[in-house]
Amino acid sequence: QERRKYMEDSDIIELYWHRSEAAILETKKKYHKLCSHIADNILHSREDSEECVQDTYLAVWNRIPEERPHYFRAFVCKITRNISLNRLDHKRAARRDEKNTVSFEELEETFSVMPNFSENIEWEELTIEINRFLSKLPVNKRVILVRRYFFGDSIAEIASDLNMNINSVKTILRRENRKLREYLRRGGYGK
Repeated sequence: QERRKYMEDSDIIELYWHRSEAAILETKKKYHKLCSHIADNILHSREDSEECVQDTYLAVWNRIPEERPHYFRAFVCKITRNISLNRLDHKRAARRDEKNTVSFEELEETFSVMPNFSENIEWEELTIEINRFLSKLPVNKRVILVRRYFFGDSIAEIASDLNMNINSVKTILRRENRKLREYLRRGGYGK
């Protein structure tokens, strides 16, 4: 079976930089499945997910002349996630989405002590601190946290993919959330 070849991320970024519409096509070829996975895990609606993924391509097109991302894959995933979360907020106005409510409520205690941020710089500083915390974790724990809270994967999916017991994944999430909360408090975030 022939493995599909995709354009290098740096070459895709160059296409965006030169305002070539081929950039969107190459992004779609390489990252459509991943973006759809992220949006589906957040929205649980094929139609809403597809709209968010299409909105992602436009958002990337609009942002790249202003920014040159170092990690294109993460850049695209973050945009998809943010667009999907915004769509979820609108959906929640009408009704609650139980699966995502549960995963975000797991983090609620960690972030309930955070101040109200009014400037992007403070959010960027918080993001840097969270990334520092994650970088110090063993790979398996980092993967569990990122898959649960960034990609929105269920605990059962994570356990199955990592060949772990569901209770072990739950324990890791609970312990690492507690450690993250303490780490952020020591760094001056929260009480």
